[in-house]
Amino acid sequence: MNITNVTLKMDKALKEQLESLLSDLGLDMSTYFTHAAKQTVREHAIPIEVTTDVLNAETIKAMKDVIEGKDLSREYSSFSKMMQDLDVKD
Repeated sequence: MNITNVTLKMDKALKEQLESLLSDLGLDMSTYFTHAAKQTVREHAIPIEVTTDVLNAETIKAMKDVIEGKDLSREYSSFSKMMQDLDVKD
């Protein structure tokens, strides 16, 4: 196997936290990044979930209601009544 060096920059505190966690798992940084690289190549995908925060209409309405100070509290006479309310779908 032909080995090469890779250099990367990262926040010092993050590096220390990662090293500590990896040590607890019995790994070092080199092994971790090598495994991540192999998984990326094998799966043709980044081995972490990359998303954007896309809010749906229901969430946007709820946020506006809170900002406008609307009283969104509800009272229930029983746990089962609350669960029925939570299970209601559009």
